[in-house]
Amino acid sequence: MESELKEMNSNPPSSKEERPLLKSESDVSAAIEELDKKFAPYARTDLYGTMGLGPFPATEKVKLAVAMVTLVPVRFVLAMSILVLYYLVCRVFTLFSAPYRGAEEEEEEEGGGVVQEDYAHMGGWRRSVIVGSGRFLSRVLLFVFGFYWIPESCPDPETTSSEEGEGDKEEPERPGVIVSNHVSYLDILYHMSASFPSFVAKRSVGKLPLVGLISKCLGCVYVQREAKSPDFKGVSGTVNERVREAHRNKSAPTIMLFPEGTTTNGDYLLTFKTGAFLAGTPVLPVILKYPYERFSAAWDTISGARHVLFLLCQFVNHLEVIRLPVYYPSQEEKDNPKLYASNVRRLMASEGNMILSDLGLGDKRIYHATLNGLFCKS
Repeated sequence: MESELKEMNSNPPSSKEERPLLKSESDVSAAIEELDKKFAPYARTDLYGTMGLGPFPATEKVKLAVAMVTLVPVRFVLAMSILVLYYLVCRVFTLFSAPYRGAEEEEEEEGGGVVQEDYAHMGGWRRSVIVGSGRFLSRVLLFVFGFYWIPESCPDPETTSSEEGEGDKEEPERPGVIVSNHVSYLDILYHMSASFPSFVAKRSVGKLPLVGLISKCLGCVYVQREAKSPDFKGVSGTVNERVREAHRNKSAPTIMLFPEGTTTNGDYLLTFKTGAFLAGTPVLPVILKYPYERFSAAWDTISGARHVLFLLCQFVNHLEVIRLPVYYPSQEEKDNPKLYASNVRRLMASEGNMILSDLGLGDKRIYHATLNGLFCKS
């Protein structure tokens, strides 16, 4: 597939007549269908079609038109109001407080790495207000988006325990990290409403208006892939430290990781990266599923703006949550993070009725690039 993509892009057509068009729309549809089968974890199967470009039935066009002049404006105004309100809460309750910066983070700044700073380590009643209001307003925002009720289930620990993992513990250990499958940006809102954990985010997020301060109150771990300093310990090192801290210190912010490293359509579970499992601490697996009839909340092959628009047009959206018991690793899993990650992945796939897939982010990029090429030529 990579060689085919390179051939497509190596000799761009000089004119419209020279463009290598497919013979007909049926050829384009057949090519897309073949791609969807090959890259099934990223394929959209809802009424809105690949990339959310339709074709739309007449009834759906009417529903969208009505929603765009009624639901969308109201929801947009409410959502922005909630965002601004929470920003003001964060701003007021962090006044006269310096952000937390560990000694190693200060060394990173001198070495040209990423400076980690947050308000998640701030204690006392002000931190309680920030967390409490953040959880409440995140749930309100999901309600505004049409997630009126979110059923949660917790399977019996005896039925979900694995031979490799859990053992009898006289005193349960605190999980060092929450791990979840990744379907949409909405996942973040749910986890904020449920436990208000820290996330891994690009360094640029910390500089965004409104969202930047909120991310610091969450205690986000900022990453900058282009940092090449020899003193820069990397994303995995920073995450590993935060996981250990959350495990041993009850007052430390919990960290939340998506070990797949990218989103899927929710029916598949990709290979887990080992970052969440390097510390060898217990993990809390959470499974998110977005049932749908018309529009899927999965954020794949569709632009962000189009996705948000269609999401706001749905009067009701659905989210179901399966919270598995804390997974305690065996000594063998502690010594082998890949085995630990694989066992947790298989457990989540079994409990969430998901299909295991070995595809990764590179395959997803090829799929998206090829789709864009097909739609440009059609």
